[in-house]
Amino acid sequence: MAWQRPDGRQPYQLRPVSFQQNFTRFAPGSVLTICGETKVLCTVSVAEGVPKFLAGTGKGWLTAEYRMLPTATQQRQEREFLKLSGRTQEIQRLIGRSLRAAVDLDALGERTLNVDADVLQADAGTRTAAITGGFVALADAISKLMQQGDLERSPLVGQVAAVSVGLLQGEAFLDLNYIEDVAATVDFNVVMNQDLEIIEVQGTAEEGSFSRAQLNQLLDFAEKGIQKLLIAQQEAIAPMKIE
Repeated sequence: MAWQRPDGRQPYQLRPVSFQQNFTRFAPGSVLTICGETKVLCTVSVAEGVPKFLAGTGKGWLTAEYRMLPTATQQRQEREFLKLSGRTQEIQRLIGRSLRAAVDLDALGERTLNVDADVLQADAGTRTAAITGGFVALADAISKLMQQGDLERSPLVGQVAAVSVGLLQGEAFLDLNYIEDVAATVDFNVVMNQDLEIIEVQGTAEEGSFSRAQLNQLLDFAEKGIQKLLIAQQEAIAPMKIE
């Protein structure tokens, strides 16, 4: 029997996606990203200066931090303080790598963009929501820097969006929720740019293996989902111009 999605979506359908911009007062970029029941607050702040390895080069930097609120999941999680879990470190590095692909660091100058992704509610797909919403927050922050005269031109060179895909009972599904994520035998996270070129693919078989044909179908589903996410981003940040 084929897998029946709990929310009635077709295999190739995204969950409803929205971006609530200017969600907080002080961050130049602040977006509540909602993907189904997953809610991630993405903020971007700007600091003068760069890490030591870039000092004096004229180049900027972008880095990311990711955390989950204790009650983001059904069972309360302990807060992470000085010692971060391997999962948290992996996710925040992924967010940073992904969003740096959208920025010309030379055009940014010697300043650092700090992207904070705080999961308010988790129903799977938190890292992909953080990347997709983080880009909207990033565009908003850069727009404010330009309005203030801190930047002569936008360092944004493209868009970045991400989505999850997986195999359930041998069939491909897009944008897994928690029930599906737990049941999936294969789970992928895919990050692409505005040209649908791949920035990163994270994927593994939780049990068994998968074929090249199944991999191709997973990537096809991811591409179609990211196309829709890119459009949603464009609508949110218009008329912000990407060079």
